[in-house]
Amino acid sequence: MKKFFAVIGDPIAHSMSPAMHNDLFHANRIDAHYQPLHVKREDLADAIKGLKAIGISGFNVTVPHKETIIPLLDELDPLAQSIGAVNTVVNLDGKLIGFNTDGSGYVRGLHEEMSSLKDKKVLVIGAGGAARAIYFTIADAGAEQLDICNRTISKAETIKNDCPYLVNSDVYNIKNAEESLGLYDLIIQTTPAGMAPKVQDLPLSLHNLKAGALASDIIYNPLETRFLEEAKSKGARIQNGLNMFVYQGALAFEKWTGIFPDTNRMREIVLSQLGG
Repeated sequence: MKKFFAVIGDPIAHSMSPAMHNDLFHANRIDAHYQPLHVKREDLADAIKGLKAIGISGFNVTVPHKETIIPLLDELDPLAQSIGAVNTVVNLDGKLIGFNTDGSGYVRGLHEEMSSLKDKKVLVIGAGGAARAIYFTIADAGAEQLDICNRTISKAETIKNDCPYLVNSDVYNIKNAEESLGLYDLIIQTTPAGMAPKVQDLPLSLHNLKAGALASDIIYNPLETRFLEEAKSKGARIQNGLNMFVYQGALAFEKWTGIFPDTNRMREIVLSQLGG
């Protein structure tokens, strides 16, 4: 019997996940189909009940449902529980179990540019769900210093205080982060700044960025945001969000099938969807 997978969100038409996962099912000779499903906030509970009723094998969760889906699931993986957000659901013998592969996907993708975080000083910009997942995972990976900044400083403080892993960490407002930017080996941009239609937006000024640092943006469309353009002009290395997107998808695929897929193939599929 053909297995059914999906991604739920609002909006959802822009998602690259169906092309990526359907290609993986074909390449691995798995009889399955992955479908985007437009689910509005007010319909989430009914949608989850329906997906469970039809025996969906698994699904991804994107904005705005990553947090609100939690009470609708049967179980949570400990990391997803500590993060407070779910992006991957597995149906195990009729139980819907929630996972979060955003942070681990980010760190797996980061290893192509930075093999270890043990002696690194890291700054996370932003305090949304992706920032929270990345912050927790990097804290667990043992960064020497892991700081976080946000326009609303209380949101950044909440992430620091909720983190279950021991790590040296300070919380800054944007101005203070700009002044101390030269201290960091890795700067991670997790806000929507740079996405259409506000492609010229910057989350903060990069005038103190040190040459040789790695500037990482979790946005992959456009492939080079203004944040990355300016970082490159300062002599920094850059990485866009394509690796995070690919690896979080690969980890979800592995949870569903037991197979860790070809990430180079996944990357090429997404690039082809983006027009090269």
